Amino acid sequence: MQKISQESPDMDQIYRTYERMVYQFLYIRTHDAQWAQELMQETFLRAVTSISRYDGSCKLSVWLCQIAKHVLWQELRKKHQINTETLDDSIPDARNIDAEAHILQHESRMELYQAIHRLSQQEKEVILYRITGELSFREIGEILGQSENWARTVFYRAKLKLRKELHKND
Repeated sequence: MQKISQESPDMDQIYRTYERMVYQFLYIRTHDAQWAQELMQETFLRAVTSISRYDGSCKLSVWLCQIAKHVLWQELRKKHQINTETLDDSIPDARNIDAEAHILQHESRMELYQAIHRLSQQEKEVILYRITGELSFREIGEILGQSENWARTVFYRAKLKLRKELHKND
């Protein structure tokens, strides 16, 4: 664990060290470079104002990602929406597939995101961190203040719920 001096933390050094990591963390979730940049700036602003509460019980990078996660969720709540289209950047090129297949694929993706939306907040976060952020279970556990095994278990159970939900109409 990296300890930060409570007397005079060098926030410039912290910013230089973790700026790219926090930006990538946010960009993976937003798929919007400008918005990720704005959220990153807000994250570091909040880190500066709350550095005295950092107790070293987790890595500084994890603490910053937790702040970033809260900043992002607050912004999404303000907008009263989560744009599910930005969660997957592998939207098929309509020129390469026929229109019917494109529509079916879009509908399937929408059903998946609707099912994810119906999960509990923790399940939703674990699923989205895993499939859109491509984070390891260890990293997910650290971000959410839990163990790696907890993250695996939540992911597995949420995945089973999603399968059941998506296959109930088959």
